[in-house]
Amino acid sequence: MKNIENITILVARILMPLLFIFAGYGKLGSGYIETQQYMQAMGVPAFLLPLTILLEFGGGIAILFGFLTRTTAIFTVAFSLLTAFIFHFNFAEGDNQLMFLKDLSIAGGYMLLAILGPGKFSIDHWLNKKW
Repeated sequence: MKNIENITILVARILMPLLFIFAGYGKLGSGYIETQQYMQAMGVPAFLLPLTILLEFGGGIAILFGFLTRTTAIFTVAFSLLTAFIFHFNFAEGDNQLMFLKDLSIAGGYMLLAILGPGKFSIDHWLNKKW
């Protein structure tokens, strides 16, 4: 039963960060200026964009491999909640209600990951066994 748990956590850890990895990567190229302008229009300082990319892309890769999993998951929970309330709280505009709920769902999933940890098939597990 424990093997099924660890395999399931691994699959979840592979699926969960895909959105963030692709979003962060997209902001590195042509999407950088557009994202910066959108953030500023919503009252978010443009200097936070590199941190956003670091969390989305770098944090996504970290979760994928199970490195600093609990810490990254906690930051991702905070990021998802902030994103929901800053960018998607106006339900009268477009698909904001759906995006708001998506962000809340993501936060919930990462809360579970922060509590459960990365599972056996992770760098964190390997490092903890070594030391």
